[in-house]
Amino acid sequence: MADKVIVCKDCKADFLFTESEQAFYKEKGFDNEPVRCPNCRRARKNEKNNGFGGRDNRGGQRSQGRR
Repeated sequence: MADKVIVCKDCKADFLFTESEQAFYKEKGFDNEPVRCPNCRRARKNEKNNGFGGRDNRGGQRSQGRR
């Protein structure tokens, strides 16, 4: 398995999908290669996490301190 150069779906920049990342994806059972560079993946994840204000990362409602 060799390193692969992939073009990011969002910013169109080239990024490297290393041999060790490929092995990790295979170990975890991921079928698809990444389509976004690490910076765009991070930005997208932050958008998703910040966009749904009333929930914590486990999917439950946040405590508002009210009884």
